[in-house]
Amino acid sequence: MTPETEKYFRDLNDLFRSEGWKILLEDMQTSVVGINSIEQTKDEQDLYFRKGQLAVMNNILNLETQVTFAQQQAEGLDEEA
Repeated sequence: MTPETEKYFRDLNDLFRSEGWKILLEDMQTSVVGINSIEQTKDEQDLYFRKGQLAVMNNILNLETQVTFAQQQAEGLDEEA
């Protein structure tokens, strides 16, 4: 792994350990419940807007898992080299 890649993963892991990150995830999980409500959807345009919101929120909620997986893959490539 290059020094830049190591720094990238280290910085993200520092972020994931912060209290602010934990608060953000809690807030997003709460918001997902309301946004995912069909009862609250006004029309087709609102439905697509909510779908986009959920896609972004799910990317953020799953970011730590994605980064962990990418880091493991990068470390595995180093071991093979």
